[in-house]
Amino acid sequence: MLMISTASAAETIRVRLDWTPWGNQAPFHLAAKKGLFAANGLDVEIVDGNGSVATVQIVGNGEFDVGHASLAPMAIARAKGLPVKAIAGFVRQNDIGLLVPKDSGITKPADLKGKKLAFTAGSLEAPFLDRFLAAGNLTRADVDLIAVDAAAKGGTYMMGRADGVFSTVPFILPLVSAQRPSSVIRFADYGLTFPSFGLFATEKSIAAKGPALKAFSSIVAGTWTYILDGHEDEAVQAIIDARPQAKLNPAVLRTQIETLKGFVATPATNGKPMGVMAQADWAEALSVLADGGLVPAGQDAAAYFTNDLIDPALVARAAAGGR
Repeated sequence: MLMISTASAAETIRVRLDWTPWGNQAPFHLAAKKGLFAANGLDVEIVDGNGSVATVQIVGNGEFDVGHASLAPMAIARAKGLPVKAIAGFVRQNDIGLLVPKDSGITKPADLKGKKLAFTAGSLEAPFLDRFLAAGNLTRADVDLIAVDAAAKGGTYMMGRADGVFSTVPFILPLVSAQRPSSVIRFADYGLTFPSFGLFATEKSIAAKGPALKAFSSIVAGTWTYILDGHEDEAVQAIIDARPQAKLNPAVLRTQIETLKGFVATPATNGKPMGVMAQADWAEALSVLADGGLVPAGQDAAAYFTNDLIDPALVARAAAGGR
């Protein structure tokens, strides 16, 4: 396991990330590098992950204080009884989509008839493929769906073995575009709206470490704001410095961050501090997840998230580059 730790401080926060290093993890590494955690009484340990679903389960089982993952799997786990709750939303739009070659002429679901499309059976796109295809008056019988492992998606698509690939857009688009220039058909444009990356914790952790988690969440939220306000290159370097053994491509990291900009806000969160989530967004998300059979119908949105662990003043200080 790869990890970093800040200098000794008043309270330890153990963090499990979503995946191997990529642009979405920039605020954690930049905040650590700038000493923002230590300056606010936190000793933060950051551990890489191997998928959002795994992070949800590991954090939910109490092995870490807080997790960074796609919040839809968190909601699904909560509906099944895992006592986890979202405490900050950063990528507040659904970032799943279909990548297709720019020169393919494909711009909408209706254009997919007869096309070979790669997906991962255990990933979040799988339950919604029928609804996505239905937006173009198609069914699975109209396309050739090929199931591949998540790690093989990029290679399958880049080598031309599929006409399109379903995935998390900000992660995969920068990886494949140099070899196969691509455009995106977003799930969110066809009514499939639910939150993506953010922070979550168990109810036990929230009760035991509420003030520390509030400081941590607010610093990360403010650092995201700082990064997106023209400090992308500084963030890229922080990731590379934190994970030198990963031999990361700075151009890919920068493009991942740039791509994420299009997913951070919803109409309901426009103008609100980074990290703050909207009741309306969660209500809509739970309805979509229920339609996909992933959570029971009639869920109370307020039970799935809280904005109480975002301190707007601390977010603003971190966003301005201060401590």
